[in-house]
Amino acid sequence: MKTHKGTAKRVRVTATGKVMTRRFNPKRAKRARTTMYGNREDRVMHPTLVDAIRKNLPYAKATPARHLQKQNDE
Repeated sequence: MKTHKGTAKRVRVTATGKVMTRRFNPKRAKRARTTMYGNREDRVMHPTLVDAIRKNLPYAKATPARHLQKQNDE
């Protein structure tokens, strides 16, 4: 299987297996400078998208089941 390069450039997988993405959205480029700089941080990807992202990144670190349970309980 091949890694989807577009996904690999936009997403990273942490050591614990969480899928992180950038908060910045190009459609918001005309916002105030403070808003743009405030959005330059990574956030955890929504759980409904994680399965689709993992299909595009077949060699990314797999998430242990215990980490999924901790995220859902919080």
